[in-house]
Amino acid sequence: MSRKILVMAHMGRQEAKDAARDSCLQLHEAGLVPVISRDDLEALHEDAVPLAPVEVIEEDVSLREIELVMVLGGDGSILRAAELVRSVDTPLLGVNLGHVGFLAESERSDLRESVEAIVDGRYTVEQRMTIDVTVWQDEKKVLHTWALNEASVEKGDREKMVEVVIEVDRRPLSTFGCDGVVLATPTGSTAYAFSAGGPVVWPEVEALLMVPLSAHALFSRPLVISPNSMMAVEVLTRTDARGVLWCDGRRTTELPPGSRIEVVRSPKAVNLARMHRTPFSERLVKKFELPTSGWRGPVPAGEAAAARTTALPVVRGDRLAGGQAQEPQKSTVGHEMPHEPDPPRHPVRDEDGGPAA
Repeated sequence: MSRKILVMAHMGRQEAKDAARDSCLQLHEAGLVPVISRDDLEALHEDAVPLAPVEVIEEDVSLREIELVMVLGGDGSILRAAELVRSVDTPLLGVNLGHVGFLAESERSDLRESVEAIVDGRYTVEQRMTIDVTVWQDEKKVLHTWALNEASVEKGDREKMVEVVIEVDRRPLSTFGCDGVVLATPTGSTAYAFSAGGPVVWPEVEALLMVPLSAHALFSRPLVISPNSMMAVEVLTRTDARGVLWCDGRRTTELPPGSRIEVVRSPKAVNLARMHRTPFSERLVKKFELPTSGWRGPVPAGEAAAARTTALPVVRGDRLAGGQAQEPQKSTVGHEMPHEPDPPRHPVRDEDGGPAA
């Protein structure tokens, strides 16, 4: 049975269309079956450029027959592909044609190498946590969806803040007006949550994030929460300001006052294919172009093993351990003037020796 690879591309960009055409040709020549969607096929035919033989998803091939999805584009394209394969466990391999592309495995210049890795089966699968999102209105469930990066509750009116109360494990934490609240996964920590000042969380860390957006409050710090907890945001009714829920920036619904949004860890992960076991720290430096000049690296293994722990004296009161007197600290700026008592005051007497009037 031939191996089938689904190729998805951002057909609004010529570079992505060219990359899709090249990938299909390389897969076909290697004996694999390139598969694309009907819409993508029609978009490629618009260029009147020859295309290798392909099959169409859900017409010639079912989604469960796909071994891997090759995504040509930015993180938005990968999120769109994740929606498509939500019902199956098919892994996604991204080739970045966008800007940062944190979810992508390789760049456009590595396209041929990426296809060769697929052909040879030289890839591993990494699971990424997702979240389940439930919306309640008038104590009725009106929406159940999911997200890979984040679910963001945002103000629905530009001129008004949305009034919310945030909650963890069914206990309220704080109430404030804000532009919104981001409820994110570790994968989403480098997306919207990062832009809002949230922490960068390594993908293998199991945690949930809650990051307020421009909150008018003294306590509005980003929170890192147990993956077994439930986060919730309620849109308060003390004003008529409404909210909007966005999931991965792709799916949205209105949140009238009184809406309640609950977020928990989803039992179903998204699978990402990896050709290289690149540490996340290296990916972070590369994607954000972080300055690392001057780094000398860790001590070689032999020297590290030979190094001994240096003992430091323990300070106890005004003396060092062992009875040695501790020298007084010296001031580095200015000098303290010693205090001198005022001279004694003598009573003033008149010419006759009596007290002056």
